[in-house]
Amino acid sequence: MTIHREGRVLLFWMMIILVALNYLLYYFLPEQDLLLNVSMLGSIIIYLLVLQFFRNPVFPLPNEEGVVYAPADGKVVVIEETFEDEYLKEKRTQVSIFMSPVNVHVNRSPIKGVVDFFKYHPGKYLVAWHPKSSTENERTTMVLRNQNGTQILVRQIAGAVARRIKWYVKEGSQLDQGGEFGFIKFGSRVDVFLPLDAEILVGLEQKTKSARTPIARLKK
Repeated sequence: MTIHREGRVLLFWMMIILVALNYLLYYFLPEQDLLLNVSMLGSIIIYLLVLQFFRNPVFPLPNEEGVVYAPADGKVVVIEETFEDEYLKEKRTQVSIFMSPVNVHVNRSPIKGVVDFFKYHPGKYLVAWHPKSSTENERTTMVLRNQNGTQILVRQIAGAVARRIKWYVKEGSQLDQGGEFGFIKFGSRVDVFLPLDAEILVGLEQKTKSARTPIARLKK
């Protein structure tokens, strides 16, 4: 387990502030044992809560042609046929994974391929399960093409709490299966748009692990 780069500066300054706060309380109120103990305990709990947001597990990355892996830790909240109208302009099977604040927030590539399209969209911060969140919220859209020419679309969506999307790709980028392509601070949702003939390997409410849970198998 490592700490993701997105959290290192925040965690460093947060530690400095909390240590300074507790030192000042101890310096000016040395006899207030209850207050000092509550402050110390509260500081440790708050720090650990924020720390877990930025954990980044280390594990062997998959390398399975034709298998689509979950791009995020979380829970499957949508499996449905829909029309993707931003880039693919065709019907697709949408699989959506909701990331809660306690999930790992690293987003990983579901397949090995090249980025054919990438776009960032500023927007609102509706709750992630709102029907309009995928078209009105702050989001990114990435289209990956594997070596067989099959394209899948992956969309990061910010929510009411998650108001910071990070991405590390651009058009033409080469991604390994399971390689990092982005990060959503404090959770939200990731949508995957698959070909209609893809075999779906997950069910609603199923928990997923990024780059470890197969969500679909592509037809060759």
